[in-house]
Amino acid sequence: MKPLEGIRVLEVAMYGFVPSAGAVLADWGAEVVKVEHAVTGDPQRGLRQVGALKVEGDPNPNVEHANRGKRSIGLDMGTAEGKEVLDALIRTADVFLTSFLPQARTKFGIDVDDVRAVNPKIVYARGSALGPRGVESDKGGYDMTAFWARAGIAATLTPPGVDGMITPPGPAFGDTISGTNLAGGVAAALLKRERTGETSVVDVSLLGSGVWAMGHGIALSAHLDQAMVAPVPGGHGALTNPLSGLYRTSDGRFLSFVMLQAGKYWADVCRHIDRLDLIDDPRFADSKQIAANTEAAVAILREVLGSRTLAEWSEKFATLAGPWAPVQDSLQVSSDAQVLANEYLLKAGELELAANPVQFDVTAPELRAGPEFAAHTDEILTELGFDWERVIAFKIAGAVT
Repeated sequence: MKPLEGIRVLEVAMYGFVPSAGAVLADWGAEVVKVEHAVTGDPQRGLRQVGALKVEGDPNPNVEHANRGKRSIGLDMGTAEGKEVLDALIRTADVFLTSFLPQARTKFGIDVDDVRAVNPKIVYARGSALGPRGVESDKGGYDMTAFWARAGIAATLTPPGVDGMITPPGPAFGDTISGTNLAGGVAAALLKRERTGETSVVDVSLLGSGVWAMGHGIALSAHLDQAMVAPVPGGHGALTNPLSGLYRTSDGRFLSFVMLQAGKYWADVCRHIDRLDLIDDPRFADSKQIAANTEAAVAILREVLGSRTLAEWSEKFATLAGPWAPVQDSLQVSSDAQVLANEYLLKAGELELAANPVQFDVTAPELRAGPEFAAHTDEILTELGFDWERVIAFKIAGAVT
């Protein structure tokens, strides 16, 4: 049995952030009903091109990533008939999940008090750009603005002298992280309700998630009154540790060493790179000497590691005791043996999608394809108890797709 099996989630949300929370909850076993506008659907469905990557036809990964495993109903919440259907959905739900801004929640009668009037025991979960309090709480935003730029991530990653700022590594980067946070908050609220009978309002924002992701760095900066500054590209980065940094291989690839206890791992690294002479070199006799001679050690390692391909080093480093990793792009990750062994990528219909990072009982979640627009409208309406005469009346009124 999946952890959230038997839980019903009503999702009134668009784009990537809050729908990705719904996707995680669906992965965990919840039944998620996605409400989309009766005519236009979720605007995310129109996203076909991200940078140089363009998707023709369906399935569309830009939609499926955050919407796998759900059912879709096309609903116009602005009509009386649409509100009747929405209230029927709310009565059957354990969780109400929304990304709508305060003004829109008031307009459509889906704010906390409105939803609680229909179902007092529902967990009400909101995803926002900038949080539920403060003078900007009614403003919208995206992961690029609220998570990436405002939370300090872009500036911290951008090296001095760069014109502008480093952009996110991929679409919905902050959305997906924030959505996972929101799914975790919903799960905690459901546990509270199970134990106490009390329900909760759950809030997660893109800004708050970005601040949390940057939390260690922000704490350092606040304590020292000094902003973090990215190292200049091409530099080693770690001023006192040659075993913490990037090294180029002969085929133009990179590997990353992160061995924070250089003295502990130095001899093992020397054995793996066939430089036994460096083990007893007095410049590298202990952690203190290694730190003092980091520049010389980096020069040696760059020359040695640059003499073989990444594949060759990967084979030799299979028994290396210290932490290291190949630097991989988004395509290379999909063939990583460790990724595949742990089922971090799974088939969902025709697509291969990233599974949410949580596994229960050493078992990967079962992913299902996302719904076509309004694909389950009739099915959901009949489950709610509306007869076909009423369903047809809804359609004539334009309340449902």
